[in-house]
Amino acid sequence: MRSSGRVRVVRACALLAALVGSSAALAAFSPIAFALTISPLNGTPDASPDTQISFLGAPAGQISNVSVVGSRSGAHSGSLRSYASAPGASFVPARGFSEGERVTVSASVGPRGHVARVGTSFTVARLVSYPLPAAKPSPPVKAGANQSFVSAPSLQPPTVTITTNTPVAAGAGSDIFLTTDANYGQDGAMIIDGSGRLIWFQPAAKGDAVEDLQVQSYAGKPVLTYWQGHIDLGVGFGSDQILGTNYKSLGSVTAGNGYYADLHELKLTPQGSAYLTAYTLVRADLSSVGGSKDGALQDAVVQEVDVKTGLVMFEWHAYGHVAVSDSYAKSPSDPNRPWDFFHLNSISLDPWGDGNFLISSRNTWTIYEIDQQNGAILWRIGGRRSSFKMDAGTGTAYQHDARWQPDHTITIFDNGAVPKAHSQSRAIHERIDFKHRTVKLLGRDVRTPSLLSGSQGDNQVQPNGNVFVGWGEDPYFTEFNAAGQIVLDGHLPEPAQTYRALRFPWSATPAAPPAIALKSESSSTTVYASWNGATGVVAWRVLAGPTPAALSAVAQAPSSGFETAISAPSTAAVFVLQALGASGEVLGNSHAIAR
Repeated sequence: MRSSGRVRVVRACALLAALVGSSAALAAFSPIAFALTISPLNGTPDASPDTQISFLGAPAGQISNVSVVGSRSGAHSGSLRSYASAPGASFVPARGFSEGERVTVSASVGPRGHVARVGTSFTVARLVSYPLPAAKPSPPVKAGANQSFVSAPSLQPPTVTITTNTPVAAGAGSDIFLTTDANYGQDGAMIIDGSGRLIWFQPAAKGDAVEDLQVQSYAGKPVLTYWQGHIDLGVGFGSDQILGTNYKSLGSVTAGNGYYADLHELKLTPQGSAYLTAYTLVRADLSSVGGSKDGALQDAVVQEVDVKTGLVMFEWHAYGHVAVSDSYAKSPSDPNRPWDFFHLNSISLDPWGDGNFLISSRNTWTIYEIDQQNGAILWRIGGRRSSFKMDAGTGTAYQHDARWQPDHTITIFDNGAVPKAHSQSRAIHERIDFKHRTVKLLGRDVRTPSLLSGSQGDNQVQPNGNVFVGWGEDPYFTEFNAAGQIVLDGHLPEPAQTYRALRFPWSATPAAPPAIALKSESSSTTVYASWNGATGVVAWRVLAGPTPAALSAVAQAPSSGFETAISAPSTAAVFVLQALGASGEVLGNSHAIAR
């Protein structure tokens, strides 16, 4: 992900000179074969009192003599802890910093004979006390709105309706990934096939929400990731989960420096780090936008976290880089009500591997390219201060899911509301013409009938060139072909919503055994079979007998979806199910169950 070479070294030298604020310090620094980033970034106005000091890019063995001094709290001792996914280490102070103080950091960095003194300086935030309210109990399930299963009675996912499904959709090898905010029953993470049939459902814990279910790669293998936690102020306070192809946990990713992981983004890297979003509530002067001189600001944070150690490798704050006057959101008159001036909702790493990244801000209507070396905004698309002339149809409002594509174009889900700024939500595709400083519209997809979604949503390009769109607050998902025609369309029951709707190939065999349930009659037994999350089951075999040690096959039936009912002409005492694969192989056995 991080390249090396002359450009990187020059940028590192310039950064170090800026950090120490002295050309003499740069003169004492000999070029080194790595680029160094120190977080909190120089000038950060609202660092966490619990922040660590991150040195990204220098081997841990070449970082020494770390000095951390608070203007009120004085000198801080601590420990230097190495990253597992990249060269670098975090200095973790033994105690926290004082709110409102200025902290000065310096360290010796470099190989023997080429050591330089580098540093950063930042201000510690004055935090806003805002206790999260208790989660509201879910209302009762509406009749017919949720699915139910005899063999899996604890699962009640919303019913999914597919209204359009053509052969030119992404295909049988690609499934659909949703999260369900049902607003009337069981919420959770959900995988369905192209026909809308359930494959896997993970209910949310009581009082929690689950968002952003998708397939990613971790340690070179496919994994499921999703966020879970509490939602308030339009953002999340929780953690991100990583599951293997057997649905067992491979770990979780939490934000560092005292923050919670936000629901909007988790992006795993091949090296073993993760980019995530977080939020912090801080005191700030909002008088320039009609707010309080000592107002409550909801600041957006990007972190790169080392998954294995949990250490923060890099941190960027919107406040201090983006003027609050750039926001289209109205500042509150209540000085204790947090104002979400930015609302960060996606992170996309540059496709050419320079370490920089693209972010989307809903409330400034802007997409920003961020320099990971120093946190500078390299350019902006849209909003009040676009770096480029916006051609017709390229401007966005309250947008989500800005993504680099491999050909260096950008896709966006343009909400257009709320308040209403556009007539309908769109999935758009744009190209930046850097030579002429313009942004050009390459294409757009809109649903018929049209939708205007006030929040959430995504725009995902499929391997076959189709575009898969989740409409967020409106519980619809749609796939378009290259001509903009709808080739698949479906929805959850209103007023459900799904943060993102995505499509990926997925193959999984659960670690848990298949589930079995019986309904007995005088001369026969109906056996109900399901295996939550299994993708390779083509048939079920029923074994029956007087004891678990004396069973024989009495029935077999093709799999008919999440749950299959099999009539077994048997009054035996004990039953067991076998899940069969395409070649007739046994994929799993249920527990024995008595009639």
